[in-house]
Amino acid sequence: MRYRSQYAAQLTDAWIGSEVLVAGWVARIRDQGGVIFFDLRDHDLVQVVVNPEQSPELADAARSLRREFCVSVRGTVRIRPAGTENPELATGSIEIEALTLEVLSPAEPLPFQLDERTEVDELVRLEYRYLDLRRRRMATNLRTRAKVASAMRSELDRAGFLEVETPTLIRSTPEGARDVLVPSRLRQGNFYALPQSPQLFKQLLMIGGIDRYYQIARCYRDEDFRADRQLEFTQLDVEGAFWERDDVLATIERVMAAVVLAVRGEELQLPLPRITYAEAMKRFGTDKPDLRFGMELIELGRVFAETEFKGFASALAGGGVVVGLNLGKKELSRRELDALVEEARQLGAAGMVWMVTEPDGFKSPVAKFFSKAELDGVREQLAAGTGDLLLAVADRAPIARAVLGRMRIRFGQPADHAQLALCWVVEFPMFEVGEGEALIPAHHPFTAPVDVSDLGAHPAQAVAKAYDLVLNGAELGSGSIRIHDPEVQRQVFEVLGIEAAQAERRFGWFLRALSYGTPPHAGFAMGIDRLVSILCNQANIREVIPFPKTQTGFDPLTQAPTRVEEAQLRELGLRLRPEVEAEQ
Repeated sequence: MRYRSQYAAQLTDAWIGSEVLVAGWVARIRDQGGVIFFDLRDHDLVQVVVNPEQSPELADAARSLRREFCVSVRGTVRIRPAGTENPELATGSIEIEALTLEVLSPAEPLPFQLDERTEVDELVRLEYRYLDLRRRRMATNLRTRAKVASAMRSELDRAGFLEVETPTLIRSTPEGARDVLVPSRLRQGNFYALPQSPQLFKQLLMIGGIDRYYQIARCYRDEDFRADRQLEFTQLDVEGAFWERDDVLATIERVMAAVVLAVRGEELQLPLPRITYAEAMKRFGTDKPDLRFGMELIELGRVFAETEFKGFASALAGGGVVVGLNLGKKELSRRELDALVEEARQLGAAGMVWMVTEPDGFKSPVAKFFSKAELDGVREQLAAGTGDLLLAVADRAPIARAVLGRMRIRFGQPADHAQLALCWVVEFPMFEVGEGEALIPAHHPFTAPVDVSDLGAHPAQAVAKAYDLVLNGAELGSGSIRIHDPEVQRQVFEVLGIEAAQAERRFGWFLRALSYGTPPHAGFAMGIDRLVSILCNQANIREVIPFPKTQTGFDPLTQAPTRVEEAQLRELGLRLRPEVEAEQ
């Protein structure tokens, strides 16, 4: 071997006295009284020692090194002198005494230092992502990502699933976000769409008798970016024929158990908790409940049933609710408390009441408007101790719960993901109210209803056979029992305002497939980027994606997206509008 015989991580005390060949990058260099030390980094670090008394030429070569020079070193493993061990390194008890040193490639001065102590602007990191990936944290994140994918594949392969690839150039279908469109050169004026998910194709695989399918699929959604969202993303996609909900949930639970064991070395307690959508909204104010802490929302309607406080009385009289939340002991100034009330208004609430419990009463600008029985009831229902900060919102149930759900997360959510808390949220609404009061799918239009008769009688109240997997307050993925009856599928399209002719034009090929003996089937899709970011304790999924985009969809590395040559547009039958052309 010319370059490497071992990786740094393989070198232990058992290698003392052995000659090895290592290769990597120079991480740090230290010249201490003539003896030269440098840390060589591959996936891990190992210290290399060059003694000028043994080889002046080798010492001269070592002194010429700079950070990130790519080198290969042949040397003898030896134990470090007493007192020089580095317990922070896996190789901290040994070092390599260099016999030869070869510079494989020099490095220009770095745009930023590659140690974890240096704070670097994200745009700069993304522009030089190939350097950023050499940092220990980024390398660890990518290795974790690979472990996650490997554990998923191993568990599903063991369970008899077949990995099948589906197309990435498809027909545009509605799935909740804007499609990323690709113009066709051979059929000018026509467009492919990049898949938001392999949804229809995995259903076709069930019709085709594949029975158990999975894929680690690349997906695309043209939507606004957030810390946990990208234009292109990766998901685990799973589908099974003759499945009911419990079959899906049990399969995904085993996959998650395999992943957590591989990455964290922890055993998941199965089965995972299940919470209905209605219960999650009532207790936590969100359909993505974080179960790592309590601080649950409490209904206070009975406490204030006879209240004379107008804000609460009018909300209850109008069919609304009064919801309370105990934030525990929080040292907030009056200005900070007033800012919380203003934030509640910005979130849609008419207002919010705050109270701090004291030994003989409450400190609050509105406590004087409540009776002693009401205040005692609040203290009892919210289990309030002296010094606790209590919040209450009176409004329509969705608004009151959503506002306090936000407050719960802000003041209660742990700062990291050292603890993992998974749960299923089940029995979602079939539809949500979109723009102009039109109904839109809560998941996607191919989700089966619990009761088909609801589609005609009262679709807004219909419950879907849908389920979400939630980890530490983040939605990892969604799934559902699929519609396998073409007539039920047509009814769902009707509720969504998709007329028969439009349905035939857009989905005729799929509806015809449903008419050829489609088995009952169900599935699930899980976001791998989001899962890995939580397992790696990263707040942003860009930290676990090799080459991500910024929050505006820009790639600082390749400068994409960019304009293309006029000739390329002509080949596609396209022309930029004058006002767009003028923006160049």
